[in-house]
Order: sequence, then C-alpha cells, then structure tokens
Amino acid sequence: MAAALIVVFGVAFAVMSDKVSVSASSIALADQGWSASFSSELHPDAIKKGNLYITDAMGNLVEAEMVLLENSKTINVPQLDVGDYKLHIKESAVKGGFLKSLTSKEISFAVQEELRKLSNAEELEAYFKQLMVLEKNSGQPGLFTNEGSVATEESSDSSSGSGSGGEDHSTTNNQVEGVDEGDMVKTDGSYIYAVSEAKVVITDVRNPEAMAVAKELAFKQEMYPQQLFLSDKVLVVLGSKYSAMPMEGDILEYRPQTVLTSVHLYNVEDPENPTLIREFGTEGNLTGARLTDGLLYFVTSVIPDYRVLEEPDNGEIRPHSYDTKRGEGLQPLPYEQIAILPGTMAASYSIITAIDLADPENNSVKTEGYLGGSEQLYMTKDRLYLTASAFMPISEEEKDKELGMSIWLPQQANTKIFKFALDEATVQFLASTEITGSLLNQFSMDEFDGYFRAVTTEGFAWDEAAPSKNHLFILDDKLKQVGSVEDLAPGERIYSARFMEDKAYMVTFKETDPLFVIDVSTPSSPKVLGELKIPGFSNYLHPLGENHLIGFGYDTKLEPVKDGEPRVVTGGMKISLFDVTDFSNPIEKDTEIIGGSGTYSTLQYDHKALFTHKDKNLFGFPVSLYSGSDSNYVEFEGAGAMIYTITPEGIDETANLLAGTDSAIEDWATGVQRILYVGDSLFTVSPTEIKSYNLETFEFENLLSYN
Repeated sequence: MAAALIVVFGVAFAVMSDKVSVSASSIALADQGWSASFSSELHPDAIKKGNLYITDAMGNLVEAEMVLLENSKTINVPQLDVGDYKLHIKESAVKGGFLKSLTSKEISFAVQEELRKLSNAEELEAYFKQLMVLEKNSGQPGLFTNEGSVATEESSDSSSGSGSGGEDHSTTNNQVEGVDEGDMVKTDGSYIYAVSEAKVVITDVRNPEAMAVAKELAFKQEMYPQQLFLSDKVLVVLGSKYSAMPMEGDILEYRPQTVLTSVHLYNVEDPENPTLIREFGTEGNLTGARLTDGLLYFVTSVIPDYRVLEEPDNGEIRPHSYDTKRGEGLQPLPYEQIAILPGTMAASYSIITAIDLADPENNSVKTEGYLGGSEQLYMTKDRLYLTASAFMPISEEEKDKELGMSIWLPQQANTKIFKFALDEATVQFLASTEITGSLLNQFSMDEFDGYFRAVTTEGFAWDEAAPSKNHLFILDDKLKQVGSVEDLAPGERIYSARFMEDKAYMVTFKETDPLFVIDVSTPSSPKVLGELKIPGFSNYLHPLGENHLIGFGYDTKLEPVKDGEPRVVTGGMKISLFDVTDFSNPIEKDTEIIGGSGTYSTLQYDHKALFTHKDKNLFGFPVSLYSGSDSNYVEFEGAGAMIYTITPEGIDETANLLAGTDSAIEDWATGVQRILYVGDSLFTVSPTEIKSYNLETFEFENLLSYN
C-alpha cells in the first residue's frame, strides 16, 4: 500500500511539477556586471541561504555580491573579476520549489575586461549550442530568436526635427540635426529621386510645368529598393535582395535562400546618365540607416539557421557579405569581425556596415558582426545606439493560461541598449545595459550632453491584474542609471515621445491623452513639471520653437455600452498645438480635426511623411479621408495631401489637395507618399506619378505619370 502511494505520489508530482527556466548571457564585461532571469519568483532569502552561489573555473566558491531585484525573478551580480564562472542554483531557491523543477542547475558565463572578438569556429558554435540546450530545457521553441526579431524600421540637438533648412528645397524630416535618415524620396533641388515599386525614378523638376523623367534605374528581379540617400553627387540606393546561399560540394536542386540588404552607389553628376559605381551588401533585414558628413552607416539583423549544428556536417552560421569591388560573391564574415555583445541571449546577429562616400569607388566597406538582436536605432554624429527587446522567461502557469484561453499572450519584455562609438567608418563597442519596459520607437530615446535618456512602458494596458506603467530613465556615458521618473500613468501606454534638450514630453493614453512635461535638466533628479489631459492622443510630436509642440494623432470619444464600461471610439485625424511656455501648466492652444472615423495619415506611423517649410510656417502630410460617425461603418471619400500654416498663434488650413473619388477603396498607385518643395513649387509624390503646384497659390501646375 505504501509503495503504491509512493508511485501515485510520484506520478502526481511529475504532472504537477512546473519547469523553471533560466535566461542568462554567456558574456559580461567586468565593469557592467552580470544578471540571470528566472521564469518563477525566487525566495527573498535564496542568496543569503546559499541556494544561489557562484564558483570560478577551478570550482572554488566566489565571494561575490548578488542582488535579487524587485521583480523577485532577476538576480544581478554588480562586480566580478575577469574569468570563467558558474552560477549554481538549488531548487529550494525557487518559491514553491517542492512543486517546481529547474531546467538548468548550472549556468556558465565569462567575464571579460573589454569586448573580445571571436577566434575560431569552436567559440561561435559553443555559443549557439548553449542556446539550444537552454531552449530545449525551457520547453519554449524559438525562445532566443525573440530578442531583436521584431521587424522595425524608422523610424547636434535631437529636438530639431529638421526638414527644410537654409536650402531652397525640402530635406527629410530627421530626428537629429546633421544626421540624415534614408527615405523613399530625396531631392537635390533640381531632380527628384523616388522609389517606385521595383525601380528608382529620377525626375527633372527644374521646370515644374514641364516635368520629365530623366532616368529610370532598374534592378535585377530579386532586388527591391527601399531607401535613398544623396551625398554630394552620389545616390545611395538601399534595398532588400534575395540570394541563394553559397554551398560547398555538389550543387543541389534546392539551395537555401537568404535576405540581403543591398547597397547600390551611383554617380549622379549627370542625373540623366547615372553610372553604377559599386554594389555591396550584408545578410539580413534592414534595421536602419543614417548618413552624416558623407559617412554612410546601416545596420541589418539576421537569424542564422543554427540548427545545422545538429547535422553531421554542421554548416555555416556566420553572417555573409559581398562587395563587387572584391570581385566575389557572398562570403562569411571572418571570425575576427564577430563578437558576442555582453548581456545578450539572442540567436541573431546585428551587422553594422560603414563606408566613407568621399571616394565611394575605392574606400573600404567596413563590416562588424555582433551576436545580439536589434530593433530600434538612434544615432548622433559620433554615437550609435541599438536596442532590442529582452523577453522574460515564461512560467509554466503562464503557458497553461495561454493554452487554456486558446490565445497568444505577449511576453513581458525589458529593453537592452548597446552603445557604439563612431570614428569615420570605424565602429567600436562602448557599453551595454538593460532598462525596465519596452520602447515605442526611435523617438523614445535621445542623447544630450553625454547622457542617454529613454522612456518605456512596462506591462500591458489591458492587464487589469498588473496594470501597465511608464518610466523615464537617464543613463551616463557608461550607460549607468543616474536618474529616473517611474510608475507614471498606470494602466496606460506611451503613444509618442519627444526630447527637447532639457525637457522631455510624453503622451500616454487609455481613455484620455495625458501630455507629460518632464524636466531632465538635472540628470540625477528628473521630475514631472506638468500634465495635460485631453480627448484623443498624439502618435507623433514635432517641435515648434522652444515653447510649442505639434501633435499629430487621433480624436477619440467615450461611447456608452449597455451594462458595461464605456468604450473608446477613434474619430478623425487630430492636430494639436501645445503651448508649453509654462511647463507646469501645458495648454492645448488649438486643434484641427480632419475627416471622420477611418481617416488616417502615414505621418501617424512614419515621421518622414511630414512636409515642412520653416520660412513659410507650412506643415503638410498625406491623408486618406473617410467619413463615419463611428468605427463600425466608414466610407472612403478621397485621398491626397493637406497643407497647414502652424504658428504659436494657431493652426490654419492653407491648402486642401485631396482628390475626391467614386471608388470605395483607395488606389495605392496614386496615393501620396511624400510632399516636398523645390523653389516656388510644391510636389506630391506617389508610386506612379508626381504632381506639381504653385507654392504661393497651391494651384495645380502639372501631372507626370511614370507609366
């Protein structure tokens, strides 16, 4: 009977036992510490009782400070000497340990003085094999492909919002003054260069009433242009390209394909006869690209097929690059150009490539590969920041809840930040850290006077059991936290943010739009100065001088629900003019509502869609106009562009360039993507056509169709 009870008890324990997974990087830097995260909470006294301890390479116990963070799931070791270590974990360290089992009881890691490049294939394979073991033990397939795998693309004083400086033509609405961002349309004041489906069209606009296509740049079938830059007389075309992977031995009928980010450099001294200078590229999807002082930088992210390591012949897991100047196809990066970023557990690479365009034909393309994902990119003239989501391990309880509800529940995530120095075309890693919560986009971060600032949302607005909250963090030049404002707007999430020197502005939303004004002039003690609650929310904030902001977003209203809580209904597009002269009392000075429910602009998710003319105080953007009193029924009315005059005094409609239609659906081919000016003319650019207007009267001048 006793034996039977033991057997039954053993079976019950096996069924009831929850697996506890651990996530921890294999690399740390001596001055930045090391941490490990668990899928279940640890006992508060787990460290004190010796249920968590560290040994060195000889197996000797290491007297190291260990701290259990507030979430009770993460331990941090602030300081360790250079060397190889193991974290030992007893099951009694975990709360409810009697009913829980550890997937790993030992975690190996190394502490380095500075970031070290790899030496050989064995070091790289060891990294991926450790990830596969941890992934298998966790019972979460793809656990380590999450970090940095979200496809995002953006999106000196970072408050500038440059868009039309002293030149007599438009420039891109960039986040940082002097740092150009790639876009689908560029102009040099005489010609407009625009991505049009699978080609780039160069249009002569010197006579707006008689525009003409100067040249169409066609590409091979597998190349799709995405972004453009102009640097002196060099046109840069970045695009995605599909290519067969190089294979050794016999040629197979099927060869694995990979995505490359390809760069074509053209001499456009004579735009009607551009010549291809050079083509090069790296494996992976484009994270972001920047151009400053003639130096081009771009970052790609790629997840290798590391499961080939389970095959007898293994396979190549290094990222590839190519350069027509070398006269060869795809080649794997040398090991000495690859490093493991500290604090990362990603099964993906971030690849940083740079070239000086002063002599594009002969200058070297410099490429560095880093194990560690990247989603967002922020860059100044001499610093580059990459960020990636750091997903917390999921507990068995959370997995069971997800299965029971037959829905996918998003994971809680923090944000890893990696900082690099830029010196000409040389890129050097400087520091890394992790902050609580997730970034919204590139405007969620900023650097000023040597300090890095970021705003994040922790948790989810819909989770009533653990409401979301929002934070602002300030980090020093080594990415050590020196100040913060935390737990703002519980139950809401960030919809937009903007840093303007010693002030930060943040919009959160759930039912109303709180605009927070935060003083960050003293990095060690930032504080909220003022808050404004209004209907609607802003997706994008644009500076207007020192004391005003323009918000572009949506109008909203609360609609009653029988026997339930009122629901938020999105109305038309909303422009808000905020007066922040009195920081403690921000005011919504003027508003403009465009259309009804369903109306939207690409500006609401792509800041580069904003047209500005500083001298004339003009602001414009593409609009798709819908009518409808609620979101249940909307009707498409037309599309085009709207131009406004916006000054500190108010918002005035200047030109309505919307074209009505009898069609019930939008026409992608003629939908306005960008608006720009050259001299005394305004141009709207669509995938298949350009229209010109007089910049004074906004009277229509001409239409040029590409096809």
